Amino acid sequence: MTTLTFPVTAEEHGRQVRAILRAHGVSRKLLNMLKRTPGGLCVNGGTVIRTDTIVNAGDILVLHIPADIEILEPLAHPLNILYEDEHILVVDKPPTLPMHPSHNHQGDTLANAVAAYKQVTFRAVGRLDRGTSGVVVVCLHSFAAAKLNLQRVAKTYYALAHGSYTGSGTFRNTIYRPDPMCIRRACRDYEDVQAPGDETAVTHWSALAGNGELTYLRMKLETGRTHQIRVHFAHHGTPLAGDDMYGAPKRNEPGHFLHCGQARLVHPVTDEHMVFHAPLPPPMQNELDLLLPLKT
Repeated sequence: MTTLTFPVTAEEHGRQVRAILRAHGVSRKLLNMLKRTPGGLCVNGGTVIRTDTIVNAGDILVLHIPADIEILEPLAHPLNILYEDEHILVVDKPPTLPMHPSHNHQGDTLANAVAAYKQVTFRAVGRLDRGTSGVVVVCLHSFAAAKLNLQRVAKTYYALAHGSYTGSGTFRNTIYRPDPMCIRRACRDYEDVQAPGDETAVTHWSALAGNGELTYLRMKLETGRTHQIRVHFAHHGTPLAGDDMYGAPKRNEPGHFLHCGQARLVHPVTDEHMVFHAPLPPPMQNELDLLLPLKT
C-alpha cells in the first residue's frame, strides 16, 4: 500500500475533497477506486470520508492506495537503476530488451524485469522501441502515473544517422501505417492529401558530429509518435545506423543507434525538478569516437 498526505491550505478551506485532490493531480479513475476501497480516503488520520466532504484549513487528507494485484510474470533480469524511491523508478534500458510483452516477446521484457524487482504493475511514462536504449521512467503507483502522464516527461534523444547533416532543423510530417497488420510506419508531407489515422509528427534536430557518411544528432520531440525519429530520418533518405526495418544495412550490434540520453520531470509527489542521464551504449559511443565535432 502507498500512503499519500495532502494538508488542506487556507486557500482550500471550505472546498470539497474531490476538488482539492483533482487540483493536486489525482485522476478521476483513482478517486473512483479510492471510494470503493475501505479506508482509501481519510481525514486527520482516521475518519473515512466521501469525495464531496467539505474540509477545513489544517485538515490532513490521507490517501491509501492499495498494492497492485495484476502483475506480469516476473523475469530475473539485471536493471541499470538510475534513481529509485517509493514513487518512481528510473532505469537505463538496454537496446536488447523490449518494453512490453508482445506476440514475439513473452516474458523477456523490461515490464517483466520490473515486476520481478518491485512487484508492481508496469506503468512506464512513454515507451522506447525495442532496439532503442536509454532513460525510462516507471511509476510505482497510479497517482504518480496519472500526474506524470499529464505533466509529460521532457526527453532528449541521440542518434547516429546515415548521411551528412549540419546545423539544425525540424522535420514536420504526418506519420501513417501503410499496412495495418505491420508495425512499420511511413511519412507524408504536409502538402500531400491526408487520410484517417494520419498523425502529425514534429522532430527538432541538431547535428553534433559527423564524417560525411554518418552524423551524430541530438533530437527533441514535440510529438511522441511510434517510430517517430526512425521514420523521419528514413523518409529523408538517411535511416538510423542499424535500423534495417527502415532501409539501413544490418550491423553486428543489437538494435539501432537511437538513445534516450536525458529525461527531465517534476517529481509527482515532492514537486522536485529532476534530471536523469544515461550514457551511450558502448557500440554507439565507439562509433561516435570516430566522428569529428560539427558547429551547431
